[in-house]
Amino acid sequence: MSSQTYIVVHATRPVASVELNRPDLHNAFNDDMIAEITSAFESLGRDGGIRAIVLSGAGKSFCAGADVNWMRRMVAYSFAENVADAKTLATMLRTIHDCPKPVIARVHGAALGGGTGLVAACDMAVALDSALFGFTEARLGIIPAVISPYALHKIGAAHARRYFLTAERFSAAEAMRIGLVSAIAENAAQADEWIATITKEIIANGPQAVAAAKALIDDVPACPWDRVAELTSGRIAERRVSDEGQEGLKSFLEKRKPGWASP
Repeated sequence: MSSQTYIVVHATRPVASVELNRPDLHNAFNDDMIAEITSAFESLGRDGGIRAIVLSGAGKSFCAGADVNWMRRMVAYSFAENVADAKTLATMLRTIHDCPKPVIARVHGAALGGGTGLVAACDMAVALDSALFGFTEARLGIIPAVISPYALHKIGAAHARRYFLTAERFSAAEAMRIGLVSAIAENAAQADEWIATITKEIIANGPQAVAAAKALIDDVPACPWDRVAELTSGRIAERRVSDEGQEGLKSFLEKRKPGWASP
C-alpha cells in the first residue's frame, strides 16, 4: 500500500486500486491531489503485473468536484494562470483515460462537476443506487470544458445538451440510462461483487490485446473513412503476428489455456 497525502494506492496484482482520500472534504480536487492521481495512474499503467485498476472514494462521497480553497485561488488567477491550472486537470483525466489498463470507477454518494468528469474518464463504472451525479459548473457561471471530451464520449451530445445546460443533478439510474455508468448496485457488497466479476473477465484476456482494444475505441472514430480499413486491418494483423496473439490462437486450436490465464 502506498499512502500519499490525498490518495491511497494499493498496487496489488492483478487488480490495483486508487482511493481518493479527502473524506472530510468529500474528496474534492485540489492541485496536489490532481498531481498525485496523475502520478499514480502513470505508475500503475507501466506495471506489467497489473491488469485492472479500481478508482474509488473514501468517506461519504466519490468526489464532489473542486475544493473550495482551490476555487478561491482561481478567482484571482490571470487568464494564462487559469489555462495552466486547467491543463493539470486535463492531464490527469487524459492519463486515466489513456491508461493501458481498464479503469473501473466505484461510485457512491456525490460525484459532481469534476467528479462526474472523473467517472466519464474511466472505462466503466458501477454506482450505488443512491449516488448523485451532475455537470454542475454552469451554476457557478463556468462550464464543464476540461471534462467535456470524456463526458461527450460517454453520454453523447444529446444528453450533454440537457445536463450541461441545466446543470441539474441526476440519479444513478439516469446515469446508467445515458451511458455514464455501466451498472447499479444496491449496496457496497453488490458493487464489489460486480467489480470482481468484471475484473475476472478482463484477466482472462490477453493483457496486450486489452490495451490494444482500448486504444482502438478512440482511434477508429477519429479515423477518416477512406483510411479506416487500412487502420483496422493493420491493427488485427499486428495482433495476429504478435507473441501474445500467436499464443492465444495456438491455445485455442490446441484446446488449452493460454499462457496468461490463471491455472
